[in-house]
Amino acid sequence: MGKNNGGWLKGNKDQVNGLLDRGCSFEGKIAFDGTVQINGDFTGEISSEGTLVVGQEARVSGKVRVDTLICYGTVDGNVEAKSKIEIHLPSVVTADIATKSLSIDEGALFQGRCDMHHAGKAEDISSFDTLARPGKTTNGDGASREDQL
Repeated sequence: MGKNNGGWLKGNKDQVNGLLDRGCSFEGKIAFDGTVQINGDFTGEISSEGTLVVGQEARVSGKVRVDTLICYGTVDGNVEAKSKIEIHLPSVVTADIATKSLSIDEGALFQGRCDMHHAGKAEDISSFDTLARPGKTTNGDGASREDQL
């Protein structure tokens, strides 16, 4: 994959279904198939079973639910990627994320909560929520008990 300066699509064999380019902004909801790259500003909701590429100069704010997120720009909000999230330089990601696979380049910035789960194990997500809930603790076998403070 060519990942030069957020120009991921250059030389890529995948079909590009849409492009929000530099200087463009959009507010609302986007649903798509295949691969879409955003190089401009987007605020709202994105949902797809495909791949979202956030270019180096892009600013995405809102709720993102995709199969794969490849990020070089700025993302702020909540991200759920069914397969994977790649955070490349010079990304700034301030979001709560959920995915099976996560990679972050050294020097890229990520701030938020990360929930990683395995395929076919929905209980992983619910156990994460139980562990994060105040007033609950777990013992070594994963069973929880109420704190008595």
